Amino acid sequence: MKTIEIFSGAGGLAKGLELAGFSHKAFVEYNQDACSSLRSNYSPDIVHEGDIRFFNYSLYDGIDVIAGGPPCQPFSLGGKHKGFNDARDMFPQAIRAIDELQPKAFIFENVKGLLRSTFSEYFEYIIKRLTYPALIKANNDCWADHLNKLRKIRYDAHSGLKYHVQFRLINAADYGVPQQRERVFIVGIRSDLGREWRFPVAEHSGERLIWDKFVTGEYWDRHSVPAAKREKPSLGLAKYVEKLKINWGFLNPPSKPWKTIRDAIADLPDPLYQHNLRDHEFRGGARVYSGHTGSDYDMPAKTIKAGGHGVPGGENMIRYRDGSVRYFTVLEAKRIQTFPDGYFVLGSWGEAMRQIGNAVPVKLSAIMGEALRKTLKHISSERLSLVGFAR
Repeated sequence: MKTIEIFSGAGGLAKGLELAGFSHKAFVEYNQDACSSLRSNYSPDIVHEGDIRFFNYSLYDGIDVIAGGPPCQPFSLGGKHKGFNDARDMFPQAIRAIDELQPKAFIFENVKGLLRSTFSEYFEYIIKRLTYPALIKANNDCWADHLNKLRKIRYDAHSGLKYHVQFRLINAADYGVPQQRERVFIVGIRSDLGREWRFPVAEHSGERLIWDKFVTGEYWDRHSVPAAKREKPSLGLAKYVEKLKINWGFLNPPSKPWKTIRDAIADLPDPLYQHNLRDHEFRGGARVYSGHTGSDYDMPAKTIKAGGHGVPGGENMIRYRDGSVRYFTVLEAKRIQTFPDGYFVLGSWGEAMRQIGNAVPVKLSAIMGEALRKTLKHISSERLSLVGFAR
């Protein structure tokens, strides 16, 4: 199945979709360093560096899926919260791509802040526009006027291009990514295909990680951690462990444990010592301060982020059991975001970490992509003949 990736970044979503069996026909990305990363991992011919507002979709036929991550800064909890008043709001361009290409499906990812009450009406507008991408607003309408018009449309009665759109807030840790990363996924399936999208079931839980640490000790056994160096639960955590024992008795919780930083990087050498690994250079200067305490080595990492004024250090540090901290190397950050070790993320440490922090975790992308591929599989030629809605 053929895809076009818009707002591609370094390619986390793209790599996951590739692993799920999709074939990329074009990447559209504005950032120069991210484009360099994409060209190092894919054919340079399909990487289009520039302003998406001027990208010509008419050169592409038969695109099955449009995917991407419209810039999240307008809605980020760590940003300026301008939303639809932010020039970086590119959801209108995502909708233009859907209108012009009429793909079977689309999948977009964005920050949790998109669901804030402050943006509730604009988020409703985004969903309505994704549902009816061909219904563009009149020149004299503002988005709120257009929303009121879209609210009056009956879905079943509308005969033009339309999509069944669903969204969900997902924590990547629940899908086996060694990082607590909450993001909104928006998926649309073209209505004429007669297919229903279901979000993949989460198979991992923090409850099971706590169980494996403090009930069976399986987590520490797996990493050959001696008893004297194992974490001891706090008073509050110990009470929670006792509740788990009452709930599950002799049975293990049915889920798989969350993956931790140790799970992800324990096999890597200390970056301070000599090694021959690319992207694994030690970076000094890490320190703890209020609000930036690093990520516990034996928990999923905090969300790796890239701020508007550089890389926030607190989210990109490991905190060990003895209280010491250090920055993640680029290789370790790739592991946290489940990129393959051999995947190229180019640029300085700060720039590479920005690209990695903006990416969708590859493993989560692959899980979502596999579910999407199965949803679209074996669509009959009769249904495909319905393509070509009037605009």
